[in-house]
Amino acid sequence: MSLKELVQNNLKLTSSKIYFDEPMSKHTTFKIGGPAEVFIKVGEIEDLKQILNFTNKNNIPLTIMGNGSNVLVLDSGIKGITAKIEIQTFWDTPQKPGQIGENIEITVGAGEKNIEIAQKLLKLELTGFEEIAGIPGTIGGAIRMNAGAHGREIKDIVKSVLVMDYNGNIKQMQNEDLQFEYRNSILSKEKLIVLEATLVFQKGNKEEIQNKMKEYQAWRREKQPLEYPNAGSTFKRGDGFITAQLIDECGLKGYNVGGAEISTKHAGFVVNKGGATAQDVIDLTNYIKEKVFEKFNKHIELEIEILGG
Repeated sequence: MSLKELVQNNLKLTSSKIYFDEPMSKHTTFKIGGPAEVFIKVGEIEDLKQILNFTNKNNIPLTIMGNGSNVLVLDSGIKGITAKIEIQTFWDTPQKPGQIGENIEITVGAGEKNIEIAQKLLKLELTGFEEIAGIPGTIGGAIRMNAGAHGREIKDIVKSVLVMDYNGNIKQMQNEDLQFEYRNSILSKEKLIVLEATLVFQKGNKEEIQNKMKEYQAWRREKQPLEYPNAGSTFKRGDGFITAQLIDECGLKGYNVGGAEISTKHAGFVVNKGGATAQDVIDLTNYIKEKVFEKFNKHIELEIEILGG
């Protein structure tokens, strides 16, 4: 029996959508990637449990993803089931008006997009998320990789995270359990799926919050190549050096392989100038690694995650 038939006959999901041979170029910010054999937009925790039980029972490969903003899917696509977490909740416990600076906890589903969380927090006059607001993707993905910008990281606002392991077991993890480090956490090292997170913000001034968000948005438009599909910062910052600066000093801005190009605006970004394949990106990033090592004797590491194969 084919995987498609197995899924059609066995998965009875209530709040999720199933697609077959779905082009992943439609679900990544890079606009690159071959087909996912089975692609599921997962809308609730019970559906995810059922998917995990099904993949374990039938020995089917499972790939978990968020909004596709920090990944490169191979041209050959992804075998088995790819589950995109779209669990969306936003719980704000009724509060008194509150004093400026007072801590307030908000619980959000892993599938909530960062920009949408920022808008909801603005309405509630809560500060502490302005720096994170412009990072593409969902809060689940941001927590998994400890995303950050403008001197602030997700770890600074996380109180606790509800996670599920690949056997369907659910547990609550506190900030200190998550072993946050630069662009990493225990969630990216172990098979743990973020379901929701409780974040801590402070009561603030709405106008000041809005102004900060506008300032950071303007900075991103000026400094980053938002006009082309990309997966965010391609390489991690090095130990004691800024990777983008080394790439720039190698004279690589504008260098391309096929449709993949090192941004002329920011050397830390590889962009899809049109029709780029995953292989173009891989060949280009390998070339960048070689040139940086030749000139500076420094090893640089990808920040984007490669899926598929």
